[in-house]
Amino acid sequence: MGERSELIPGIVVASHGRHCMVETPDGQRRICHPRGKKNQAVVGDRVLWQAAPPGQGDEGTIEKIHERRNLLYRQDEIRTKSFAANLDQVLILIAAEPVFSESQLARALIAAEAEGIKPIIALNKSDLVEPFARAWERLLPYRHMGAGKHYAVLPLSLARASDADRSLLMEQLRGKTTLILGPSGSGKSTLINLLVPGATVVTGEISQALNSGKHTTTSTHWYWMDAARTTALIDSPGFQEFGLHHIAPTQLAACMPDIAAHAGHCKFYNCTHLHEPGCGVLAALKDGTGDSAISPTRHRIYSDLFEELSHTRY
Repeated sequence: MGERSELIPGIVVASHGRHCMVETPDGQRRICHPRGKKNQAVVGDRVLWQAAPPGQGDEGTIEKIHERRNLLYRQDEIRTKSFAANLDQVLILIAAEPVFSESQLARALIAAEAEGIKPIIALNKSDLVEPFARAWERLLPYRHMGAGKHYAVLPLSLARASDADRSLLMEQLRGKTTLILGPSGSGKSTLINLLVPGATVVTGEISQALNSGKHTTTSTHWYWMDAARTTALIDSPGFQEFGLHHIAPTQLAACMPDIAAHAGHCKFYNCTHLHEPGCGVLAALKDGTGDSAISPTRHRIYSDLFEELSHTRY
């Protein structure tokens, strides 16, 4: 039996099916497979891997996944989809057109809050004056929460790619590991290519190496934004359906900052914030004034999700 090679530290920078690409501290990249039948490594994981013995190819095996700081994922009735691990923040990119779903935005924000990951909202297409004004108004509750330091809400025009937009983004992203999420048409590819020139080429090369053919949108990719490798972007698909079945209905209020701000003022400790007398949330909803008010749309999203999650517990 050949001598076992040493364990090498690395970070997972791409994944597709049961294949991963792992980057070593010196920047070398190697295709690796999980030890055992199930691939549990996701992009952003810190791992220890082992090279194949001499003469048995140049691929490796993931031997250990280090404990994660966090893991952003979604869960529906059928399956769990992991986006990435060990994140500093998630940037949710939406656009003035096509009209974004506030429910989908709220779900992504709740998933991030549940894992202690800082969310950033970016609204693209500020060059479309009237649609942008309408979309910016819809984001008023989130901008109010931003004023309270919960969310940053950024206006962008990626089509024009101005230095101001680039500077605004870099100010938020520098020195961090950021997952980019966004629905189709939001400008996610434009943003990635603006900040990481040549990213499309890199994605194609990685996908080919991982035998994923043309299906580049089904895999997740890590990009370095700087030569020193201190600032990273992670591009992941799968924003359209965002199940939150891993979150209990009683956890929901704590994951919505505007609801949570008033949830401690309720008469009953187990208040659902839906119908109880003496509820601080319902009082703030009824008041409807000031930056700390709760908008009817936000409370409706809370109510719908509470009902949905109450019916999906096992």
